[in-house]
Amino acid sequence: MLENLNIDWQKVDNLLPTIVQEQGSNDVLMLAYMNEEALNLSLKSGFAHYFSRTKNRIWKKGEESGNTQKIISAHLDCDNDTLLLKVVQNGGIACHTGQKSCFFNEINLTNLTSSNKPENVVNRPTYNLADELYHIILDRKLNADPQKSYVASLFHKGENSILKKIGEEATEFVMACKDTMANSSEKNKNDMVYEAADLYFHTMVALSIHNIHPDRIKTELARRFGMSGIDEKNSRNDK
Repeated sequence: MLENLNIDWQKVDNLLPTIVQEQGSNDVLMLAYMNEEALNLSLKSGFAHYFSRTKNRIWKKGEESGNTQKIISAHLDCDNDTLLLKVVQNGGIACHTGQKSCFFNEINLTNLTSSNKPENVVNRPTYNLADELYHIILDRKLNADPQKSYVASLFHKGENSILKKIGEEATEFVMACKDTMANSSEKNKNDMVYEAADLYFHTMVALSIHNIHPDRIKTELARRFGMSGIDEKNSRNDK
């Protein structure tokens, strides 16, 4: 499929920047990246596939929300290192926030501060819980006031403070497990679930510092299916 495309994959570090425009309006919807396989899938299927740097995998646009992008045309730039797609945006929404375009944060050129995000967001796409939570954490990381947002306050204190919090939550989960071992009451089981949720949440905050999407954990767990725990540990020593 790609034999006749002279893309300088080495120059783009195997990730081709892809600008996406809406057919007809020419509105810029998003910027994404394609590796060779994602580009091949896109050209073959007629629907946009991208490579997620945070999930570390190929994803079809709209695979969860249904807001797929049907490709109308594709053009490489003069240096063969950037792709322009014109698409029909099914559902009319390209951004996970529910906005039509990802580019809705207008910069006020008078004082060079970003304007607030639109308050009224309609037809917000539905994603799985982990993906939704991850995007909320990123939003708080970038845009929220540490005086008003708990997540923003964690980032404001720094990574060491976040890691300390994870240690505290892990200890509280262990103690809840010990209580349940002593008395397997419904209350103690609920306490375990509560503390596990706290630990999971703060772990996601730590992952987001380094832009690691929780899907990468699911991918790693999937890789271990059919492999004994002993073999998996030994495989780490071989790396």
